[in-house]
Amino acid sequence: MSETELPGFGEVLRGHRRAARLTLEQLAEVSGVSARTLSDMERGRSKGPQARTVTALADALKLAGSGRARLIELARDGRLRDHWTRRSGLCELPRSVEDFTGRGEELVWLSELVYAESSPGVGVVGLVTGSAGLGKTTFAVRAAHSVRPSFPDGVLFLDLFGMSQRPLAADAALRLLLRALGVADQHLPADPHERASLYRSLLRDRRVLVVLDNAASEEQVRPLLPGGGASRALITTRRLLAGLEGVRRLALGPLPLPESTELLTGILGERSARDEESTLARLAELCGGLPLALRIIGNRLLSRPDWDAAHLAARLADEERRLEQFKAGDLKIANAFGMSYEQLADSTRRVFRNLAVVPGRDLDAALTAVVGGMPLADAWDALDELVDLGLLQDGAAGRYRFHDLVRLFARDRLQEEESASGREMLEERVTSWLLRMATMSGRWFEPGYGRPDRPDPDLAVPSSMEEADGWLRVNVDNWLGALRAAAGGGRHSLVLDCAESMHWFSDRWAHGPHWHEVFTLGAEAAGALGDPAQGATQLNYLAWVHSVPPGDPEAILRYAGEALELANRAGATAQIAWAHEYTAEALLLLGRRDAAIESSSRAAQMFRSIRDIDSYVQSNAAITKCLFDDGRYAEALERYLGLLAVLDDPGSGMAPSVVVHSRPLALLRIGACLRHLGRRAEAITALGEGIGLVDELGAADYRQADALETLASLLAEEGRTDESRRAYERAAQVFDSFGDATASGRCRALASASAPA
Repeated sequence: MSETELPGFGEVLRGHRRAARLTLEQLAEVSGVSARTLSDMERGRSKGPQARTVTALADALKLAGSGRARLIELARDGRLRDHWTRRSGLCELPRSVEDFTGRGEELVWLSELVYAESSPGVGVVGLVTGSAGLGKTTFAVRAAHSVRPSFPDGVLFLDLFGMSQRPLAADAALRLLLRALGVADQHLPADPHERASLYRSLLRDRRVLVVLDNAASEEQVRPLLPGGGASRALITTRRLLAGLEGVRRLALGPLPLPESTELLTGILGERSARDEESTLARLAELCGGLPLALRIIGNRLLSRPDWDAAHLAARLADEERRLEQFKAGDLKIANAFGMSYEQLADSTRRVFRNLAVVPGRDLDAALTAVVGGMPLADAWDALDELVDLGLLQDGAAGRYRFHDLVRLFARDRLQEEESASGREMLEERVTSWLLRMATMSGRWFEPGYGRPDRPDPDLAVPSSMEEADGWLRVNVDNWLGALRAAAGGGRHSLVLDCAESMHWFSDRWAHGPHWHEVFTLGAEAAGALGDPAQGATQLNYLAWVHSVPPGDPEAILRYAGEALELANRAGATAQIAWAHEYTAEALLLLGRRDAAIESSSRAAQMFRSIRDIDSYVQSNAAITKCLFDDGRYAEALERYLGLLAVLDDPGSGMAPSVVVHSRPLALLRIGACLRHLGRRAEAITALGEGIGLVDELGAADYRQADALETLASLLAEEGRTDESRRAYERAAQVFDSFGDATASGRCRALASASAPA
């Protein structure tokens, strides 16, 4: 090497490896790049490796600052020199992969782009966006090959290196594209604007497809777009490039499971015949629909013929080690995510990795602000940046979610870049906020609560009962996950407060699948705190959970019996009474109506003795239901009418919130009694009024569904066919909402039978 020559990529790489005291084999193991590829690089046979390969090497060598930047720049320059030195085939379209699978609708989109009409002076441009690993480049290359006959003047492909630290400048890109279009170096305009003008004029007079891969920004690609005519441009990018106007957008998503399995099978070729279809489907599922992940797993199995696919699936199922399994040679999925991560501002990187502690499947800006320890406005900005780079997916109503593998990458970054004490403080902050939010929201439904007078200043306080209901439902995975974390961490008071606050709300969401766990954790927390009265309360709630239809009388009796034992020990009269009431529920389900009436009567007496009018009325309603189930409809009707009179009496002393929830149920029961007594018109009126009140509460459950089916039957008997059909259809929808497929199918069949021919 002469004195004026500077060391190339291979020499610099060798110097860093030796400084790190690593052999080729050791660097290969750490970086995931094969030893043979490393040898070719160091000997100058490969002067411009791909950006993700260089990033993996820089990470393995722990390069930072100017040393890292120089290595990346030398590789980029090597790639550019390769472009410049190839006089023929400049900007040639790469080869497609033989096992390309799926993307049928997306390929149709591109074919429509080819023949789309454009306005005068406006070029037709397609923009393909999506996060790392989705196969944007593979799709663009395959699509470009498929439409190549439609572009007799050529298909050009240019990597814009959008994820590198130094993306290809628009001026340099124009130089390459113009040379590919046949412009000699001496005829290239020096002025960038003149160069862009010449480029547009050449495209206008020809039919060329220009594929601009891995774009970094609007500023980079604007000069590279056709200005009209028959030429087309296709851009791929991880960023949304929202500032580009007049482009046709395609958001590439994960492959569906059937196509994922088909792609994996195609990659494996003959090897796939050795593996069970269910095992390949499980591997595909664990890859989350990412073609890059599928290719890595397929390549790992192909390169290790003796490996058992089921064993690899078991290793991938371990979330703690899943991400590290996605590497094969110079392919490593963490590197793909890492390139996007490196593009983030420092504050957004912190938010990204901190979001890994969120326990649920999705999140919003308020929770992001807590996670990031930042104002809400800054949280919105961070979310926008994460969505723009494909590291988060945005959905309806301001909700965001990770791809499963990206979440694991965020967790790894958190463990790598945050201290153990910092992670613990973060988890405690998020857990505390979620449980305090859930507790506050749950108490909106308790008599005597509602909107808090002095809420914690960091909480996103709901402005209405409807908002509180919505927050609890949408965030159930988050606050339930926080409840588990708090229970595991011994934060028993937080757990018990949250579980207790759910009592009244749970009745609005009676078929929620999580109530058994919520109240079990509440009972365990009460036990840890040595509070038998609260323990009895939570056990009674568990008895209620198992009384929701279809009901499990044995479980009700077990929990009510345990509650009774604790309540007697604590002298908690109200919980003793409720234990008797839930025992009555179980006895009624077992057909022991006399014993049920006796148990409910005992509960009613106890409620009356402690002047709990609300519970007393509910116990009397339970006694009346026993009469109804025993076929004593006239007697039951008289008692239900008496209960309705109490509910309508402003001086009864009942809590207004209890009245609001109890009145529609009384009307539904009155309607059922009237039906059995043959008083059809009155029954229709009572049922209609009760259903309307339930609608206002937004508390659809089995009681409303049963009432709708009864109403539909009565309307049919009255010859009101259209109204009957609509009532059956609504009943089917409500049954569907809590998973009663049998009842839903029955109602849909009856609705269809009454439809006009």
